[in-house]
Amino acid sequence: MLLPSLAKKIIQEVRRLIDEDVIIVDISGTIISSTDNDRIGSFHEGALLSSHERRNIIITKDMEKSLRGVKAGINLPVFFQQKVIGVIGITGEPSKVAHYGEILKKITELLIQESYYAEQIEWNSRALEAFVFDWLQAKDWSPVFYDRAAIIGIDLSVDRQVVLGSIKNSANIAEREIWNQLQQRNHKDNKNFYIRWGNDRFMLLLTGHTKDTILYNLQQLKAQLEADFSVQISLGVGKRVCAKQLRKSFNQAERALLVAKREKKIIFDDDLKIEMLLQEINEETRTEFVSRTIAPLISDGELLQTLRVFIEENQSIKNSANTLHIHINTLHYRLKKIEEITNLDPRSFEDLSTLHIALLLLGEHPKNKELNASSL
Repeated sequence: MLLPSLAKKIIQEVRRLIDEDVIIVDISGTIISSTDNDRIGSFHEGALLSSHERRNIIITKDMEKSLRGVKAGINLPVFFQQKVIGVIGITGEPSKVAHYGEILKKITELLIQESYYAEQIEWNSRALEAFVFDWLQAKDWSPVFYDRAAIIGIDLSVDRQVVLGSIKNSANIAEREIWNQLQQRNHKDNKNFYIRWGNDRFMLLLTGHTKDTILYNLQQLKAQLEADFSVQISLGVGKRVCAKQLRKSFNQAERALLVAKREKKIIFDDDLKIEMLLQEINEETRTEFVSRTIAPLISDGELLQTLRVFIEENQSIKNSANTLHIHINTLHYRLKKIEEITNLDPRSFEDLSTLHIALLLLGEHPKNKELNASSL
C-alpha cells in the first residue's frame, strides 16, 4: 500500500526534476499527493484504468471529456514486488511529457523500495532492542523466547560479551547518522550485534574474540565515529559470559562505562581495581566523603590539576613541576595550599590516598559539572 506520507515525499523529489504537474494516485483511483494541492482527494479515472490494466495510459485532450478527473498527460503504474501499488501521472502534452514517464516511474519505484527497506531495518532494530531488554530481565526462558531469538537470528548457545558505548556532544541528527552506520554493521556481521540503547548510548553483543582483538576493533570504531561525526565516544566492556548470565556482563559494562566516560576512552571491567570498589559506594556516602575531603578545592581548578598531576607522577616533585610547567617552589606552595584548605597533606602517603579516592569519587559529585566547566 502506498501511503500519503511517502507519496508526498515522492512528489517533493520529482518536483526537483520537472516543472510539469505530477500526481500520485492509489489503486482505488484517488489522488493522494500532487503538485497541485487542489487535486488531492479527487478521483482520477485514467489512473484507475492504468492500475487495473497494469499499463501506461496516455490521456489526450479528447479523453478529458470522457474520463472523470483527468487532464492530458500520461499515467504509469508503479510496481513493487511485482504488484501495482499506485500510479504516477504527469500533466502536459503527451508527446512532450511521455519521455519523462519511464524515468520518473523508475525513480518512484526506487524511492518506494528505499522506504520499504528503511522500515524493515527500523523494525528489525526495534525488535532486537526489545528482545535484548527482555533477555536482560528474564530469569527463565520460555519457548516463545527461544522462538524470538531464532527469528532475530541470535544463537543462545554461545557465550556473549556486552559492550556499552556513550555518545557525547552530538546533535539529534548526528545520533541518527551514527545509528544508521551501526545498523549497516549489523548487516555485515551475523555474529555480533549492534543495538540502540537510549538516545545517547548503544550496546554491542560480541562473541568469540580475544581481548586484544576486541580492543583493536573498538579503537577502530571509536576513531571512525569520532572522526565522522565530531563526537566523543566512550566504551565500557564487560566480561564474556554464558548467554543466561548476560545481565552480569551488562552490569560490568555499565560499571566500566562510568570510568570510561570520565577518562574518555575504552575501559574493560576486568582492568578495574580501586574503581571497582568505588562503584559499590552509594550516592550519599560518595557525597559525604567528597564534602569532608576535597570539596573546598572544587572551585580551584589550578589546585585540583596540581593534585592530579602529583598523583600521576607518583609524588615526584621534579616530574610534576615539569608536567605543570611551573617552578618547583611554585609546586611546593600549591601543595602546602592544598594541605591548608583540606587539612590533608598530599606529601603524606595516607593523606594522599584519601585525596586520590576523593578525586575518583569527585566524578559523581553534584558540583562536578562546575569542575568540568573550568579550564583544568
